[in-house]
This record gives sequence, structure tokens and C-alpha cells, in this order.
Amino acid sequence: MGKMKMDWSLPPLPLPVALLGATVSGKANFFTIVWFNMLQDNPPLIGAAMSKRRYTKNGIKEHGAFSLNIPPAHMAQVVDYCGLHSGAKVDKAGLFNIFYGELETAPMIQECILNIACKLVDSKEFRTTELIIGEIAEMYCEERYLTEGNPDYRKMKPMIFFMPDGPYFRAGDFLAEAYKVGKNYMVSQPAPNSDRV
Repeated sequence: MGKMKMDWSLPPLPLPVALLGATVSGKANFFTIVWFNMLQDNPPLIGAAMSKRRYTKNGIKEHGAFSLNIPPAHMAQVVDYCGLHSGAKVDKAGLFNIFYGELETAPMIQECILNIACKLVDSKEFRTTELIIGEIAEMYCEERYLTEGNPDYRKMKPMIFFMPDGPYFRAGDFLAEAYKVGKNYMVSQPAPNSDRV
């Protein structure tokens, strides 16, 4: 089958969903973010790209800290609400049970599967967005989402956002063991048939 050149402005990528938290004007605020990823492992750095107009960005820069909270799929409605409404106009702190770790200005959400508190280490401005770079200071996860001490996405069932405009999906189906499934692959094997993957 031939490939078609597309005129899309953004690729249809599946991305994890998080609620980014920070202290703004003395109180916790959260907004929905999908543009975030690991940048380095030692020290562990994570980057989050957001609009320059984001209300929460000012709190991150003022206090030098933020959190990424990974919600389970059943929180889709409140997660979407947090992306639709600015903290400058609505108080989102009351939507969740909030806790703090060692970084006292990085609010985290008790109801989320995984909480990652970060110290701001750098930022980079682009034309319409700003990349906030944080060093991971601490992480929290409930024991029920672990298997033998490791995070288990089959239990977590996090949300996935399909770029550029959705929808949301629930992750959790096991496919294969990373760093293992490819060990016995033979280069002489034919390319996999995409219809059967």
C-alpha cells in the first residue's frame, strides 16, 4: 500500500495526560497537560511545554517548583474541566484532596495514580510556548498500583490523549515486555504486516 502525504499541522500522537500543579497567588492550582516528557535520567529531568499565557506558569517561576499528577481514566471529566478553565477565573484547589512532600510549593493530588514533584531548573521560550524543565525531587504512588514494588500500568489504567484534539483513551492492555521481546528477532524476518499487528 502506498503512503499518502498528509497536510496535518500536528502529528496524531498518543500522549500521556497529567495535571500540572503549582502554587499561584498563595494557593494550589492545576491544569491539564499532555506535552511533557523525560529529558534526562541522571539527574532525572522532565520537561513540560505550555502556552506562555498559562496562569500556572507564573507560580512555577515564583516558587521554583511544580508537580505532575497522573490521573486514572475514571477522572477524565474533572481532568478535562481543569484544561478548559483557567485558575485565574476558577478555584481548582477544592476539586481534589491535596498533599505536599518536601517541596512545599508543589501541590500534589491524592486521587491521582502517580505524583511527581519537581524543582524548576531551567526554562526555554519558543514563539508561543515555554518549556519548563524540572529535576524530579520525589515521587509518590499507592501500593495498590504496584506489582513487586514496580508501577503496573495494567493496574493504573492511566489516560492517553490522542493529538491534536483528542479523544482520551484508557491505557492498560499488555503488549510485550520491553527490552525482551526484541532479543530473539531475526533481521532476516519479513517486515510485520501492519494489518495483523
